[in-house]
Amino acid sequence: MRISMSLPKKLLNEFDEVLKDRGYQSRSKGIRDALKDYIVRYQWMNEMEGERIGILAVIYDHHYTGVMEDLTDIQHDYREYINAVMHVHMTEKYCLEVVVVKGDVKYIRDLTEKIMRLKGVEHVKLTSTASGEKIE
Repeated sequence: MRISMSLPKKLLNEFDEVLKDRGYQSRSKGIRDALKDYIVRYQWMNEMEGERIGILAVIYDHHYTGVMEDLTDIQHDYREYINAVMHVHMTEKYCLEVVVVKGDVKYIRDLTEKIMRLKGVEHVKLTSTASGEKIE
C-alpha cells in the first residue's frame, strides 16, 4: 500500500543520513523498519504489569508556549509516582527532563503517554525495570 506524508526537511535529512549509515538501499524499507520498531515498543509498554521503577527522559522545546506549564501540571497530577526530576539545559532551544518514576505501570504508562502528546515535546523515552521487590 502506498501512503504519503509530510515531514520537516531537517527530520527527513537526518533519517536519510541514518539510512545511509546503516546501509539501507531504500527509504521505504527504512520507514517500514522504523514503524515496526515503534509498534513493538508500544506493545512492550502495554504488556508490562505490576510495580515498576524507571526513568522517563523528555526532550522539549522550552520556547514552545505553554509546554513547561503543561509538563509541570502533568507531573503534579502524577506526583505520587514521581520520585525525582532533574532538569538539564541542552541547547538554547531544548531542555531535557529526567523523571524518576515508581509505582503501578498503568499509571507510569498514562504519565508517559500524556507527556508524549504535548505540543512542544520532541522526544520521550521510558526505560523501566522491576521495582526491586523481587530482586534477590
